[in-house]
Amino acid sequence: MMPEDQEDTQPLLRPPDSAPRGRRVFLAVFAAALGPLSFGFALGYSSPAIPSLRRAAPPAPRLDNNAASWFGAIVTLGAAAGGVLGGWLVDRAGRKLSLLLCTVPFVTGFAVITAAQEMWMLLGGRLLTGLACGIASLVAPVYISEIAYPEVRGLLGSCVQLMVVTGILLAYLAGWVLEWRWLAVLGCVPPTFMLLLMCCMPETPRFLLTQHKRQEAMAAAQFLWGSEQGWEEPAVGAEHQGFHLAQLRHAGIYKPFIIGISLMVFQQLSGINAVMFYAETIFEEAKFKDSSLASVIVGTIQVLFTAVAALIMDRAGRRLLLVSSGVVMVFSASAFGAYFRLTQGGPSNSSHVDLLAPVSMEPTNASVELAWLAVGSMCLFTAGFAMGWGPIPWLLMSEIFPLHVKGVATGVCVLSNWLMAFLVTKEFSSLMEVLRPYGAFWLAAAFCTVSVLFTLFCIPETKGKTLEQITAHFEGQ
Repeated sequence: MMPEDQEDTQPLLRPPDSAPRGRRVFLAVFAAALGPLSFGFALGYSSPAIPSLRRAAPPAPRLDNNAASWFGAIVTLGAAAGGVLGGWLVDRAGRKLSLLLCTVPFVTGFAVITAAQEMWMLLGGRLLTGLACGIASLVAPVYISEIAYPEVRGLLGSCVQLMVVTGILLAYLAGWVLEWRWLAVLGCVPPTFMLLLMCCMPETPRFLLTQHKRQEAMAAAQFLWGSEQGWEEPAVGAEHQGFHLAQLRHAGIYKPFIIGISLMVFQQLSGINAVMFYAETIFEEAKFKDSSLASVIVGTIQVLFTAVAALIMDRAGRRLLLVSSGVVMVFSASAFGAYFRLTQGGPSNSSHVDLLAPVSMEPTNASVELAWLAVGSMCLFTAGFAMGWGPIPWLLMSEIFPLHVKGVATGVCVLSNWLMAFLVTKEFSSLMEVLRPYGAFWLAAAFCTVSVLFTLFCIPETKGKTLEQITAHFEGQ
C-alpha cells in the first residue's frame, strides 16, 4: 500500500483540539443558508399573494377558492420531486454545485410568476420554486453539517430552519407593502445572492475526499477551518459503492433510515400546518382585526424560538430539545382542542371556518377569553415546535447517514416530509369534518405524544460527536 493510500484510510475527519477555528466556515454556512431563506420565502409567498391575486384586475389571473388551494399546495409537490432530484445531485454533482443549480428554478419560478397572465403560469412558477425548495431543503443541511466541526454543528445546522422561518417572516412583512408581482421580484433576490456567494465557497472536504481529491480537500479545510494540519480523513473506498437495497440488512443503514423517515413524518403529523392555517382566524376571534398582523406575530415567534434553539443546541443536545418540544406541543395542542370543544355548539354540518365562531349562547366576554386561550395555545405550540421539532429533524437527517448512502437516504427523508406536508395540507379540512376540530387537534396531541416516546427510546444523542462517530454508533449496535 502506498503512503498516500494509507492516509486515505484514516477513520475520521476532525480537527485536533489545538487546531485553530477559522471564521470562514460561518461565511460558508451563511452562503448555503440563503437557500433555506429562499425556500422559506417561497413557502410564505402564498399567504400575502393569494389575497393580492384575488383583488387583481385583468389581465392578471384571479384566484377562486379551488385555484387558491392549489396555488398554496402545489409547491409541496414540486418540493417532493426536488427532494428526489436533490438526492441524486448531491452525490453526483457535489454539495456546492447542487446548491448553485437550485438557484435556477428559484429565479425562473419567481420570474414566471412575475410575468404570469394565465393561471397555468402561476401554478408553473410555484411548481418550479417548489422544486428548488426540495433541492435546497436537502442539500443545505448536508453541506452545512459536513463543513461544521462538532462543537458548533448544532448551532450551524439549526441555521437551516432559522433561515426558513426568517424567509417566511420576510414574505409576510413584504406582503404588507408589495403586491404579488413585486413580491415575486423580491423572491429572486436571495437565490441570486446565494449564487454569487457560493461561487466563492469551497466544496466540502468530505465530498472531495470521496472523489480522491486530497489536495483540494486540504485546501478546503484550510479555507474553512484555518488549518489543514493534523486533520484525519475518512475511508473513501466504500463511498463509490453507491446504495443497494441489500444494504438495508445492515444496522448502520436501516436504523438511520427508520429514524430519519420517522422524524420527518412526526414533524408533519404534529399539526403545525393546521395551527398555521388557523392563525389569522383565531387572532380575529381575539379582536386582532388585521390578519396580516397575525401572520407576522406567528412568524416572529418562530424566528425568535428557532434562534434560541440554535444557540443552546450544542449544550442542551438534540434529544432533550426534542422531548421538551414534544411535551410543549402535547400540552398546547390539547388546549387548542379544548378551545374548539368549548366554543363548539351542538352537531352541525357547517364548515371548519364556521366552527371557529363563538357559541351564540355564551356572553361576549367569555368568547373573547376563550379566543385568548386559543391565541395562547397557538403561540405556545409554535414556540415549542420552533425549539425542537422544527429544526432538529433536518439537522439529524444530515448527521446520521454514512457518506455512501447520504444522497439516496436524505432524498427519501425529504420526499417523505414533503409528501406528508401535501397530504396534511390537502386533507386536514376533511379530517376536521369527520373528527370535528377538537378531535383533530387532540389527534395531533396524540401524535406528539408518540413522537416524545420515539425520541426517548430510539434516537441517539449526536451532540459533540463527529459524523463518523455517529455512523459508527449505529454500526456498533
